[in-house]
Amino acid sequence: QTSVAADLSSGINAEYGVMATIRTRKFITNRILNRRQMVVDIIHPGKANLSKEDVKEKLATMYRTTADVIMPFGFRTDFGGGRSTGFALIYDNVDAMKKIEPKYRLARFQPKLDKTGGRRQRKELKNRKKKVTGKKKSELGSCRRNGK
Repeated sequence: QTSVAADLSSGINAEYGVMATIRTRKFITNRILNRRQMVVDIIHPGKANLSKEDVKEKLATMYRTTADVIMPFGFRTDFGGGRSTGFALIYDNVDAMKKIEPKYRLARFQPKLDKTGGRRQRKELKNRKKKVTGKKKSELGSCRRNGK
């Protein structure tokens, strides 16, 4: 059972002079799902949790890969703070990650899309769609008010 540790002293951490240590344990190579999976322990005394982006970048340097194939999730802070534990998956390539990972986890690391239209417009469209069936529902979204 091997453990990999690294000190994180970049970004916000460097400003305050606080170090955070990342260690991995229970490392498994999962060839069926084309990934490596592990438990990640972060020791951050006197500091709030690290962002998942920081964790991705540090794990990328530790495991000699790019940050876009790493999926950290499920982090919990121990009682009293100073230590967090979660999971990380490192995929062999982006295609394998997109095929296997759930959509909600992939969406966490995508840029946010702006909603089109206002709240009232969305509600009115929803209620108009209730009154029709089938193909007409998709046609409603593109048509203007009063059928024009």
